[in-house]
Amino acid sequence: VYFFIRFIAASDKFWFMLELYSFVDYFTIPPSFVSIYLNRTWIGLRFLRALRLMTVPDILQYLNILKTSTSIRLAQLISIFISVWLTAAGIIHLLENSGDLPTFSEPVAISYWNAVYFLMVTMSTVGYGDITCGTSLGRVVQLMFLAVGLALFASVLPEILELLGSQSKWAGTYHGDKGKRHIVVCGHITYESVSHFLKDFLHEDREDVDVEVVFLHRAEPDLEFEGLLKRQHTRVKYFQGSLMNAMDLERAKVHEADACLVLANKYCQDPDAEDAANIMRVISIKNYSDDIRVIIQLMQYHNKAYLLNIPSWDWKQGDDVICLAELKLGFIAQSCLAPGFSTMMANLFAMRSFKTSPDMAAWQNDYLQGTGCEMYTETLSPTFTGMSFSQASELCFVKLKLLLLAIEVKSDDGGDSKISINPRGAKIPANTVGFFIAQSAEEVKRAWFYCKACHEDVKDENQIKKCKCKNLATFRKGVRAIQLVGRANDDFENVFSEHKDDDNLLATTKPGGPAQSSMVNATKPANNVKKNVSVKEEPKPNMNGRPTNKAAVQQKSAKMEVGIADDQAKDFDFEKTEMKYDSTGMFHWTPARAIEDCILDRNQAAMTVLNGHVVVCLFADPDSPLIGLRNLVMPLRASNFHYHELKHVVIVGSVDYIRREWKTLQNLPKISVLNGSPLSRADLRAVNVNLCDMCVILSAKVPSNDDPTLADKEAILASLNIKAMTFDDTIGVLSQNNGASDSLSPLGSPIVLQRKGSVYGANVPMITELVNDSNVQFLDQDDDDDPDTELYLTQPFACGTAFAVSVLDSLMSTTYFNQNALTLIRSLITGGATPELELILAEGAGLRGGYSTPETLSNRDRCRVGQISLFEGPLASFGEGGKYIDLFVAALRNYGMLCIGLYRFRDTANAFDASSKRYVITNPPTDFNLLPSDQVFVLMQFDPGMEYRPDWGDGKGGERLLRAGHSVVGGPPGHSVVGGPPGHPAGGGKKPDSS
Repeated sequence: VYFFIRFIAASDKFWFMLELYSFVDYFTIPPSFVSIYLNRTWIGLRFLRALRLMTVPDILQYLNILKTSTSIRLAQLISIFISVWLTAAGIIHLLENSGDLPTFSEPVAISYWNAVYFLMVTMSTVGYGDITCGTSLGRVVQLMFLAVGLALFASVLPEILELLGSQSKWAGTYHGDKGKRHIVVCGHITYESVSHFLKDFLHEDREDVDVEVVFLHRAEPDLEFEGLLKRQHTRVKYFQGSLMNAMDLERAKVHEADACLVLANKYCQDPDAEDAANIMRVISIKNYSDDIRVIIQLMQYHNKAYLLNIPSWDWKQGDDVICLAELKLGFIAQSCLAPGFSTMMANLFAMRSFKTSPDMAAWQNDYLQGTGCEMYTETLSPTFTGMSFSQASELCFVKLKLLLLAIEVKSDDGGDSKISINPRGAKIPANTVGFFIAQSAEEVKRAWFYCKACHEDVKDENQIKKCKCKNLATFRKGVRAIQLVGRANDDFENVFSEHKDDDNLLATTKPGGPAQSSMVNATKPANNVKKNVSVKEEPKPNMNGRPTNKAAVQQKSAKMEVGIADDQAKDFDFEKTEMKYDSTGMFHWTPARAIEDCILDRNQAAMTVLNGHVVVCLFADPDSPLIGLRNLVMPLRASNFHYHELKHVVIVGSVDYIRREWKTLQNLPKISVLNGSPLSRADLRAVNVNLCDMCVILSAKVPSNDDPTLADKEAILASLNIKAMTFDDTIGVLSQNNGASDSLSPLGSPIVLQRKGSVYGANVPMITELVNDSNVQFLDQDDDDDPDTELYLTQPFACGTAFAVSVLDSLMSTTYFNQNALTLIRSLITGGATPELELILAEGAGLRGGYSTPETLSNRDRCRVGQISLFEGPLASFGEGGKYIDLFVAALRNYGMLCIGLYRFRDTANAFDASSKRYVITNPPTDFNLLPSDQVFVLMQFDPGMEYRPDWGDGKGGERLLRAGHSVVGGPPGHSVVGGPPGHPAGGGKKPDSS
């Protein structure tokens, strides 16, 4: 029947008659009828039907059972081998049972299955000899089959074994325990990237990380990687596959995953291609499951716009992008405002456990204790309900030994909640989530357990545990380790205008302070001590170390001084220049300028009075990938700075490259470009690098594949070059002097020129961006860091003079555990980037200017980070042997400032060879002793009291500015101006002289 069905269905009947399977039917069907006719059974050629086994792979493909090329080929090989084997066994069975020709005499009785066994032993060349062919014809067939079967056995069997062995052990399917969460991690998966990710994600300080990590990648892990997977086999799974394949997404159970994390290759040759590949992975994931949460790393800021084109991309549902260029340059920008703050922030959102040792230097133990601090969230207990934020923060610090930074404020209309950092006058509602700095999640539980009735008299914070009060029956959110950092600014005096006792505070300033004294500049590399010469010249108008317009100092008809840049002169022409912000009110904005209007040659730069500025040393080829300089400049142009506080940015590098970046910079004020080389000392002197507030060294060049360790060669050479320079002709800045009342300027004092600046390049504030972490050992020749030391343990990083993009790896874990964390970090680091601003920038036209409205102006009122000195000012009394807890309470109660850390000299001894380097101490203990040379990182609210007004001529405006800014004349805000470089009393020497 089967034969006739096939015959009828055949399109070519003639060729059908000549097919192999047709001949099988010819030899097997007729003998069946003959045996019926003779009424006896004949073995015949029925064994030939075994050849039909070769059609099994085709049938399985028709049934869609075999899908992959490996399974199809394996089925074909196995079917060929078995069919030939069984067919040959049938021939031997027939001949042996039939006997010798021609009379069929002496037959040998052998069963079919014995023949099968006999041929396998023969084909494998083992030959036990227990079964042999007894007939002559059987022996001849055996010899013929031996040649065919041996070749078949030798060729087919190895291929079968190879295909079976090619079934990767990483090709399975994820089967998670019911009720257990898992995340899928993909993208750039290597031993290094995975080990860094797992070290942070599975850190012991995180509480109850009951999440399995599933890695999905195209390649198999190498032996080193496999060893890592075996060590973490209870919490980590690895599967080989592609995110672009829906079947592989199904194997990893992406639709059931808690989130999908996409890692980027930070050291790739083409950042845009890397971003495009990762965005395609996100598209594939969202196409497969549109409601899954995705967190992606991107290299370039401008590629964020493409994510907004994905219909199911929704940041409100937890989707987030970590832009490495945006955050890296944002961190560096904050270091321009508060040196060392990038290190503090990086240590806060990375999970680390500190181990101090008596063998270590004191400064290393202080630093390591701070690196153990991380950011956590916890619901505040009902005891805190109704308190102001400052009261709650003081209670947490003094009683619970916790640092409360911010609270999560829920909107009244049920919309999205927002994070308020050190909010002004906010009352804490019930069940408010607080953001804390602490050593572990266990410590943070005190904020939930604290009960005034039960714990008010408890002295030991470790005894604050769960009590039996009814209040604790309320719902409690779980602790989530998060990474939260603050935005830096070095002007702390602004907050003083908020208080009624400002005049009294100023009256307590120590006599002989920086406004009246000429200090000695203690220099480090030299063995002798040189004095800065105090030279009085013709009074020159200056504000914050920068030249001002004559109108600001009552010289209405005078012309501008020679050598003052036009844009600098306009900075202070407040009667003609209208201060403008972008349409969101988050950044200062200016009409677009052509790059030619901002380019300086060396002579023009040398004649321009630059002081208190930011020098950007940029290494780039004309075709280098864009690094997004906008991300460096925008945080320096945030609207919670007043216009006069904005630091001038001078970029030293190739104009051909900067021209490509200019479209994103043209609407940001106070930018100049020097077409030169960052390695040229003449160019560096022309831009007064010794007078800058910060020198930033960046490289846009693509790392070489041949030797990745040489990726930082230009940055290291530039850093060492500046440190080796000496400066003997420094520019003067203002100092305050008690003069006659009839000669007062609008600031209330005559203007006197005094020398200031770093004599040695080693004292120039500097931060160097590194691609390769190990190259940090070459930045400081006087350190003793081991080449294998982790980046965060090295001296340059601890001092805030080095930054590497690798420190941002921890943000993936941070964002997963708390989706508010990255929004908060980005807002603070970038100066106030919002989703609304992201949409505007996604258009590609840059920032849009906007008219000031009450709504946009209210956006200026946001928290920022300041760095204040304990050498002078109202808090100076705490520098004379005071305790950190006293400083914390006084600053919070009197000025609303939240102290979060210290920036201390590495060498506190008054030795002539003492180092001018400072290091970061995050959240010091309450009994930590303070020094007069310490600088304090504080979180402060925006202060509108520093606004310049055209009515200064009446003397009232100047009086208010002086109160608000305290020592605004004499140097850049937030720095102790005593004749030394910014941020270093006495030019980077040790404890300032009080004379």
